[in-house]
Amino acid sequence: MRISRIHVASSLVLHEKIRLEEEAAHYVRAVLRLKVGAEVFLFNNEGAEFKGELTEVTRKAVVAKINEPVQRKTESRLWVNYGLAISRSDHMDFAIQKAVELGVSEITPLLTARSVVRLKPENRDKKSTHWQRIAQNAAEQSGRQFVPKIHQPVELGVWVNQLDGFKILLDPTARQALGNLSPGSQKVVVMSGPEGGFTQDEIDSALVMGFVAIRLGPRVLRTETAALAVLTSVQLLWGDLNV
Repeated sequence: MRISRIHVASSLVLHEKIRLEEEAAHYVRAVLRLKVGAEVFLFNNEGAEFKGELTEVTRKAVVAKINEPVQRKTESRLWVNYGLAISRSDHMDFAIQKAVELGVSEITPLLTARSVVRLKPENRDKKSTHWQRIAQNAAEQSGRQFVPKIHQPVELGVWVNQLDGFKILLDPTARQALGNLSPGSQKVVVMSGPEGGFTQDEIDSALVMGFVAIRLGPRVLRTETAALAVLTSVQLLWGDLNV
């Protein structure tokens, strides 16, 4: 029987009991419908993971006892900072979910000139919370020990000026192929555009800041497809995907 994984915000101490936060408690109680005695995996963003057992499941509280550490290595040696241009809601959700499954380390939603979606400043916190929840769910499902940080949306021109690492810009008109490059670093920055692509000014500003424009084959990919393709490629070439 599959054991569910639950992310918690607090520290995990062997043989101690932990009371789950309200959102996690609701998930265990109302969605999974687990009972006292059920086993769960608990992890936090400190890299620790433990197998636990539910000792209390009520409307007031869900409590688990931490029984034994779990040795699991699912984090890539490659740190990937992904600048993902904001796209339509379902496309953006899908891209974030799959990026987390493919080992991304952090994601910054980018406000670009041709973005179809225009986020009002007052809606950005709500959207960021929504995207962070998607990242958490994907981390739980995929066995990761860390939940990637989803940063607040930011203008592309601001984001490209505050980065270090080997920087890649996806451009279907570029001549350079990813397989011909070598990062020389375990930190990679990737930037992909919205439905309408980047403007030439946006491409030029990224190139000035040290980005290398690359193409992913001869076809033009949708935004969510490009996310899967580039992250799979960098993990195959330099990360922990082995075939």
